[in-house]
Amino acid sequence: MTPDAPTLYERALALTNARKYLEADAALIGADEAAEDDELRARIAGTHAYVLDRLGRPDEAIALCQTVLARTDLTPHTRGVLQGQLATVLVNRGRLGEAMHWFEEAITALGDDPFAAANLRMNRSLVAMQMRDLPAAIDDLEQAVAAFEQHAEPVDVAEARHNLGYTALLGGDLVRAMREMGAARPVIAAASEANAAIGDVDMAEALRDAGLVTEAERLLRQAAQAFRENGMPQARAEAELQLARSLLRHDPVEAAQVAGVAARHFASLDADAWADRARGIRLRALLSGGAVDRSGRVVSDPVVDIAEVGPVAARLARAGWHADAAALRLSLELWRARHSSRAGRMPRVDDTAPLEVRILAHEVRAERAARRGDDAEARRHAASGLDELSAWRSSFGSLDLQTSLTMYSSALMLGGLAAAVRSGRPDVVFDWSERARHMSLQVVPLRPPADTDQAAELAELRMLRADAGDQWASEPRARELGERLRRRQWTTFGAAEIERPVDLAAARAALGDDTAMICFVFSGERMSALVVTARDARLVPLPGWNEARKNLPALRSDLDMSAAVRMGPMMGIIRRSLDDHLGRLSDALVADALSGIDARRLVITAPGVLAGLPWTMLPALAGRAVTVAASATRWVHDRGVVTGMEPLRAGFAVGPRVARGAEEVETAAASWRDARVLLDEDAAIEAVVDEAARSDVLHLSAHGRHALDNPLFAGLQLSDGVLFGYDVDRMPRVPATVILSACESGRSAVRWGEESVGMTRAWLHAGARTVIAAPVVVADGDACELLGALHAGLAEGVPPAIALARAAEETGIRAPFLCHGSGF
Repeated sequence: MTPDAPTLYERALALTNARKYLEADAALIGADEAAEDDELRARIAGTHAYVLDRLGRPDEAIALCQTVLARTDLTPHTRGVLQGQLATVLVNRGRLGEAMHWFEEAITALGDDPFAAANLRMNRSLVAMQMRDLPAAIDDLEQAVAAFEQHAEPVDVAEARHNLGYTALLGGDLVRAMREMGAARPVIAAASEANAAIGDVDMAEALRDAGLVTEAERLLRQAAQAFRENGMPQARAEAELQLARSLLRHDPVEAAQVAGVAARHFASLDADAWADRARGIRLRALLSGGAVDRSGRVVSDPVVDIAEVGPVAARLARAGWHADAAALRLSLELWRARHSSRAGRMPRVDDTAPLEVRILAHEVRAERAARRGDDAEARRHAASGLDELSAWRSSFGSLDLQTSLTMYSSALMLGGLAAAVRSGRPDVVFDWSERARHMSLQVVPLRPPADTDQAAELAELRMLRADAGDQWASEPRARELGERLRRRQWTTFGAAEIERPVDLAAARAALGDDTAMICFVFSGERMSALVVTARDARLVPLPGWNEARKNLPALRSDLDMSAAVRMGPMMGIIRRSLDDHLGRLSDALVADALSGIDARRLVITAPGVLAGLPWTMLPALAGRAVTVAASATRWVHDRGVVTGMEPLRAGFAVGPRVARGAEEVETAAASWRDARVLLDEDAAIEAVVDEAARSDVLHLSAHGRHALDNPLFAGLQLSDGVLFGYDVDRMPRVPATVILSACESGRSAVRWGEESVGMTRAWLHAGARTVIAAPVVVADGDACELLGALHAGLAEGVPPAIALARAAEETGIRAPFLCHGSGF
């Protein structure tokens, strides 16, 4: 028996709601052919118009709506449905003003149908977002949530709450945005793959704004593929547009390519305003010459026809995308400033503009000032932008977010640092060096509440890692759990306070006669060293840096080989190569800087490009106690606590398969009156967490591996699984001093040229004052002897960095262990 028209229409609606548009198109044609009732045919036409638009046939969709609306015999409800569909199609074409008119007409006509009106409010809220009328968007969404809770399914409520999260994103409340979107995603994703992809595009925008571009771009590539497979060309092009926006800051070449593809896809759909948005991103990518990418290198300068900028920006403004237009015009002005071209008119940017646009305006003003030789004004504008960014990010306690948000500050920071170095004034350079260090350190995190879900997810992740070995991170379930853990950490706790930076006078006053400080300053392509003592401060240029940095990859290889090859003819060859590379770096970075300075204690602050350098092995630093401080300010604030603290209890744990691990910790524990040693099965994760809460010094001898894609999933192998960086952030208390005797446990990943993140940083972020770790493999015998001697000093109350230097002198062992944080 052939189904009747209403039944066919219900089936078509189900296909439409499942985003199976190709099948829905055929089903709607069949329903229309079977229908005899004019009202039913009108409703079928409204749904068909929506499907045609989703399939990239907007002209047919608009014509169909207009044809049906021209009839005079429609009921108010049916007319409202058609008006709403027409408005939705017009939105996708970028005709926002017309769309708002038809939404208002439709919602009025559907006053007796709260569910249908709520759906239209959902769509109208998207227009309000694009027009930056966030209060109107929030009002529509809150009314939609209330209606859906009374009349709809959980997925409808989840989609409305997801959109509330997106509104929070536009308003700058990134934490609320990710919380709302993260909570809504499981319900939305359960409906269909396409539903999940739509939500992921919005989540990717939040991740991009947080600087987490790797995660954002992975989601966007997956979403674009899902939209292509589901026959959704408009959504696919929108995902490509967001991907290009994400690539802008770190890969402008690919950004231009992806944006060009998106523009062509939009143009094929006659979505002219959306095509202009993609063209704007492509032009911004081409204009990015002179910018600095995430590794700290200057981006090459591609060819761009600046005559294209004005017309595209004008069309964007007329279409209602004022932020896109302003960003494009500002990108042109930044290009002109960098190329010493005649400046144009600055677009008006107020407090309601997106953060990206506001920061870009500060970049233009700072660059203009620098080009005319007014470095003081350049620093003022750069500082103003950084202060605005700092105020926004002060709510983030998550280490992941704090370091990634440096994406926004990199250009301003490097410009300010360069202007400070050109001034030649030590006080100015010190202030800017501290700004660079504090962009992720100034926020002191609140301790997170106990979270049983997080504990369960970490436990499952450990089991997956045990089962899958080195390939665990590529497992779909591991990725899912990883994303859940990260999002929970981003949104469950914020910041307790802002740490205010000290000035040069305060730093000098804290040093004393036997302590010096070197603040390494990286300004894009140049490295300088600010050398500070109690008596004076001087700025030392390091012209050999660009050549010396070429030795870094070979140095790491030599360090790994020297730990593995302990005898035979190759040992001497490796040692000579290692000494050569260390000598070159020592000469380039510290030999001239420390000329005439006899201080036996040295505080170093360094940018991310120097992460992993084995400072204690540099010839010019031999015999000195070195601490690599997170910032001069943090060291000054911690100094009194560290020097006046005598540790009372030490805890030790040895992971599986650590050669001489038990000997190492038992030798070290013999120096302590109160020590607990966890061996074999006793060295389990919860036992170590408990010991961390009870000990002043915690020594972990366990194999560790660095996770490049997500450094907070680096970890230490214990008897029942891996202790991840995320485990550290859920500890109720951490020791003052942590010693990590493990392969690569001190290694970090550099983000945006300045900040680094890894296990060492995770412990410091969680509250440890000092972490002793090595960025490379250390020979088991060297670790055993050196760290045993280290504990003899620690147990006597000797500060960690001094104890490490004494241990190296007493044993004659030169190893890459570093003291991070406040080591004295």
